[in-house]
Amino acid sequence: MNKEFGYCRVASAVSVVKPGAVDANVASMLKSVQQAVSAAVDVLVFPELCITGYTCADLFYQDTLLDAARRGLDVFLKGTKASPALIVVGMPLQADGLLLNCAVLCRKGKVCGVVPKVHLPNTGEFYEQRWFSSGADFCGDTLLLAGGEVPAGRDLIFHFDEFPEFGIGVELCEDLWSVIPPSSELALQGAMLICNLSASNELVGKFTYRHDLVKQQSARCICAYAYSGAGVGESSTDLVFGGDAVIAENGHHLGHAARFFRGETLLVKDIDFQLLAFERRRNMVFQQSLSKVVPGCTVNLGPAPRVASGEGEFATLMRMVDPHPFVPADESVCCERCEEIFAIQSSGLATRLEHTGSKAVVIGLSGGLDSSLALLVAVEAFERLGLDKADIHAITMPGFGTSERTLRNTRDLAKGLGLKLETIDITKACKQHLVDIGHSGKKHDIAFENTQARERTQILMNRANMLNALVVGTGDLSELAMGWCTYNGDHMSMYAVNSGVPKTLVRYLISWVAEHRVAEKAASALLDILDTPVSPELLPVDKNGKIAQKTEDVIGPYELHDFFLHSLVRCGYSVAKIKYLAKIAFQGEYPAGVINKWLKLFIKRFFSQQFKRSCMPDGPKVGSINLSPRGDWRMPSDASAELWSL
Repeated sequence: MNKEFGYCRVASAVSVVKPGAVDANVASMLKSVQQAVSAAVDVLVFPELCITGYTCADLFYQDTLLDAARRGLDVFLKGTKASPALIVVGMPLQADGLLLNCAVLCRKGKVCGVVPKVHLPNTGEFYEQRWFSSGADFCGDTLLLAGGEVPAGRDLIFHFDEFPEFGIGVELCEDLWSVIPPSSELALQGAMLICNLSASNELVGKFTYRHDLVKQQSARCICAYAYSGAGVGESSTDLVFGGDAVIAENGHHLGHAARFFRGETLLVKDIDFQLLAFERRRNMVFQQSLSKVVPGCTVNLGPAPRVASGEGEFATLMRMVDPHPFVPADESVCCERCEEIFAIQSSGLATRLEHTGSKAVVIGLSGGLDSSLALLVAVEAFERLGLDKADIHAITMPGFGTSERTLRNTRDLAKGLGLKLETIDITKACKQHLVDIGHSGKKHDIAFENTQARERTQILMNRANMLNALVVGTGDLSELAMGWCTYNGDHMSMYAVNSGVPKTLVRYLISWVAEHRVAEKAASALLDILDTPVSPELLPVDKNGKIAQKTEDVIGPYELHDFFLHSLVRCGYSVAKIKYLAKIAFQGEYPAGVINKWLKLFIKRFFSQQFKRSCMPDGPKVGSINLSPRGDWRMPSDASAELWSL
């Protein structure tokens, strides 16, 4: 286990099994243990009744099989003395006159505890109540096994010495499918990892349903969930088992193994228990539920398998680190996401127009990404309300740094959307303002830049007053995070439709609109806007008339900043962990020194620019992160960044 970054390496194993062949079954399980040891696994989960096989049917009545299962466990324990991992195996056990379907947890050759199955299926192809009693009928808290008395019960929570907050709970197969799964209570009793030993057969469509159950339960319990299902060696008299193995974390699918494999299968993933702890802290419904649950029985497992700090064994992390957490990797999912976000943005603006009684909007167009998206959202909102697009007042305001390319794209986009474009050159007004305040105009400093931004905002606000219109804001979530906006300039609007959309997602939204929502001329302009360097165009163009001021040259790549933003705000990661994950996510793209440079700047600006977010305009939340002081993010404007510094 990794103490600094909070990872636990978990594996779901599917061993080769044959009903009643205890010796062969145990031998196969030991092979999987060796694979797990090589992979430095902390917790290893096997399928339900894997020592005997799940499909032994009336053979479970036989002492011959039950005695063999105990001997098989002894052999397994001897073979795992050198393994530091917590291993969870399935077997039938007699206790208090009951025959129980149990999970046996063992470590370093010793049994740590036994958890009996509570919900026994007895419909369709399942007849478990013919052989087994429910764990709810077991009244004891210990039983004799492997030469000693061990903790037993359905409410056991296991943890390692160094990680008392990281509990491990167990449920078996049908327990997950029940109305109130035991894992729900186990999670409230402290379990952050639920291990499920299962024997779910394969039917058409069942694979997807089963995985949905695992993901949903991990989300509901804010936990990690490791599921291991019986493999193809089980009896095929009436059923076929595929050996399904899946690991999920807080509603996210970390991975699954290929089914129907005829050998040992091992699925290994690192779960992030720091992230789970963060999610539980911030989820007040989860916190409120804690007081309603009777504490479970805690079982101490001793020292953790390894308490690594820094990268060490986790230099190769056994989980995907998405470099673009705001953008779905799957193209079809991304398309659905774009459609939904676009609907949220346009519906929000439509509602605001209805509420204020305004039937017109004013938008400043720069030929850049954000203002283009805001215009597209406005067009969609007007269509939703059945308003005349003639009341969308698009204004472009060329200044000292406006390039011919962005000016052309602005004109083409407005024309392609069937809108009239008003042009107001701000050069003369800005020069006069600079003279009035005693600025030479030769020094291209912040005052020189912001004079233009504030002049544009003044024009938009006053035109809106003249037209009884709303000024639609264009700034995005990434700019708000960095404070990359002029205070009381482009920082201000009457409704900020992009305030919940990060820059990396803005690109995909525009691309989606270009492909699905607009005519060819507008689409052509949008595609060229996508290819244009991101720039506020506040400094003069170069000698070739091209954009000289490029935002990402000054503040760094937005894809890095969006990664930092998601890691800090959504996941609550330390700066050390953000740096570690960024190196993995952007390996081969950005050297460590570059990542460190821009992360340092991100932290500095995120803290120093909070005052701009404290008075930001209204705008719709569209994803898991929003920086509105009225919504998700409340932070002192003068908070110290010292603890988050590199």
